[in-house]
Amino acid sequence: MFSLFFLTLSKILKRHVRKTKEKHKIQQGKITYKDLDKPAKPLFSKKYRISGKPDYIIRKDNHYVPVEFKSGNHSYPMKNHVLQLAAYCQLIEENYNDFVSFGVLIYNNSMDFKIPFDPKIRFELENTLKKMRYSLRTGNISLNHNDPNRCKACSMRKNCNKKII
Repeated sequence: MFSLFFLTLSKILKRHVRKTKEKHKIQQGKITYKDLDKPAKPLFSKKYRISGKPDYIIRKDNHYVPVEFKSGNHSYPMKNHVLQLAAYCQLIEENYNDFVSFGVLIYNNSMDFKIPFDPKIRFELENTLKKMRYSLRTGNISLNHNDPNRCKACSMRKNCNKKII
């Protein structure tokens, strides 16, 4: 009787996990980290002095893949989202001691993008972090958009002398 109960429960849970993965377009593989339904422990990089929490980390073909969900209807990946994903790739490499070759961005309009973590994006991430640290250290913050909504919600708003709104 107990065996039948646990077998049935196991099948129900397996189906639930499969449907959840399909609903959220989560890549195939084992979920090893998630920060969507309850807060997860942040990952930290000693090399770059950054921390972050990807939405998911999937273990697939003996490698880790960060998966990040974003709102909006985009037909191409937004640059800031690509750099955020690149930072997660770096964090995973340092925290899991494993090479990360790509990450996945998923937009709520069902578009998903496999973003390579190649030498070009690695260089761009490092360069962007240097520019950000310079801006914070000097207080020299420059406007990089013309969007009043972004301006209103910007974390650098108090330091910016070129506010739109």
